Amino acid sequence: MSRLVLVRHGESTANYTKTFTGWSDVALTERGRAAAFTAGQKLGRLQIQFKAAHTSYLKRAIESENLILEAIHQLEIPQYKTWRLNERHYGALRGQKKATVRQAVGDWQFQQWRRSYAAVPPQLDQVPRLRRYQMAGIREPRAESLKMASDRLLPYWQDQLAPRLRAGQDQLVVAHGSSLRALVKWIEEISDCGIDGVEVLNAVPIVYTFDPQLQILDKQVLS
Repeated sequence: MSRLVLVRHGESTANYTKTFTGWSDVALTERGRAAAFTAGQKLGRLQIQFKAAHTSYLKRAIESENLILEAIHQLEIPQYKTWRLNERHYGALRGQKKATVRQAVGDWQFQQWRRSYAAVPPQLDQVPRLRRYQMAGIREPRAESLKMASDRLLPYWQDQLAPRLRAGQDQLVVAHGSSLRALVKWIEEISDCGIDGVEVLNAVPIVYTFDPQLQILDKQVLS
């Protein structure tokens, strides 16, 4: 038996201003930091002894992970960072207010870009060449659908998370709304259409308990 805990980062400055973010590297708000620490306190009551923690290259997730590990007194465990857990790339939408985009394109197109599995938002003309991605040997995408984010995330599940869970090692993943939706879709075998209605809330831990074949024995949402 093993447990996998998924936590979306605490409230970021972009969450607060209701702005599209994606791979933009924004900070947590004070409320977001407090919520991440509180998420750790909730996890502490379950007394899970994690063998490793995993997060993205984005500081809102990295800081949230550190706050959670501090709250449960497990800062000493191995922490792995990967671009594969980054938020979905919102392309040319990033930096724009969501209300402004909705007004410009209408409700249907807005919801397609935000929640559908296959819709790709408008692409950036150019992307910055950042050291963190050059070191990983990748180029930042110009835009991603949830499917595209899922395709680049699943190798990390298959190579890094699933083997540890099959070995009975409890794992913590602190990431983002869309990257965690992609993981939830895979774990729970949710359809392409069904994932539209799935929301992963900030700083609300989702706790899966698996058997050795990674069949779900239990799911808890610590709201």
